[in-house]
Amino acid sequence: MTIQNAISQIWYTRCPVPTPVGLASQLGLLEETFAREGIALRSIIDSKDRDVRSSHFTHHLDYSFRHGGNVPPIRARSEGNPTRLVGITWTDEFQAIITLSGSGIETTRDLVGRRFGVPRRPPGIVDFMATTALKGLVSALSLEGLGPHEVDIVDIAIQGSVLDDREGPQLYGLRNRQAYGPEIAALLRGEVDAIYVKGTPGISVANLFATRTVTEFGFHPDPKIRINSGSPRILTVDERLAEDRPDLVARLLETLQRAGAWAESHPDEVRRFVAREVGASEEVVASANGPDLHRHLGIGLEPELVDAIGHYKDFLYAWGFLAADFDIGDWVDRRPWALLETRAVA
Repeated sequence: MTIQNAISQIWYTRCPVPTPVGLASQLGLLEETFAREGIALRSIIDSKDRDVRSSHFTHHLDYSFRHGGNVPPIRARSEGNPTRLVGITWTDEFQAIITLSGSGIETTRDLVGRRFGVPRRPPGIVDFMATTALKGLVSALSLEGLGPHEVDIVDIAIQGSVLDDREGPQLYGLRNRQAYGPEIAALLRGEVDAIYVKGTPGISVANLFATRTVTEFGFHPDPKIRINSGSPRILTVDERLAEDRPDLVARLLETLQRAGAWAESHPDEVRRFVAREVGASEEVVASANGPDLHRHLGIGLEPELVDAIGHYKDFLYAWGFLAADFDIGDWVDRRPWALLETRAVA
């Protein structure tokens, strides 16, 4: 009982993308769940302390959980940060290779020998933008029996850190900068011939500049083609929370299940809530995530979901983005799910 009463706050963070954590937060379910335990929720990404904000990527804070893109938590685990993988959500989204009209690139095969732009951030934080673009390229090329060695990969330098670039007049009052700006600029300057984009920002920027879609594969029937940094997204908790209070992790999962169940019968509200979460219009959300978005905000830990994360982890390791390899099975923690099952039986 002493341990249970020792926790007065829990840190949490989520990416600005469709997730059951984002939905549960907007519905007030998260605060309600933890308030019943006398626990305050604190947002990592909204903290004024840069070291706290960095936990969005490094997952170093005790008593914290994270739901979003899978590259940072996979990287953190490879560096030895003690975390547990407790849930997975698969929400498909627009993924495409785009080019400018007049580039002469009509199909994926036309990418052979052409320049493909890959964003590269300065050292310090795992380069999730580069990993995402490269996996998108590999997926697209594989559909035509091609490999990345047949394309000229060109680095696009991204200045600054996402940890620091969160306020100031250059954001015009918004919370985040529009994604794919440097990549589109390189495309317009003629420094590269094609780039990868995804999700709501990908749809928006492709529309804004009237680009040509070379190939779109975000809803491809083969899951290994769709797998990328956001497909699927993962829920991780730090080791202390997992070990000291597995009951709280179970309550978190139960709350996210409630949010997912609510979503299935509220498609219009879900689209509206997600639009608010990602900073886009409902029309863009519908285009980027498809008409069945409300049916894909659940959470689970089924073998096929774990295998998908393992597949992407292997890609990251093969391309040199991980400090070390590790076993996905050792990362997975099914104990909170067992607690939920016990409650259901009781």
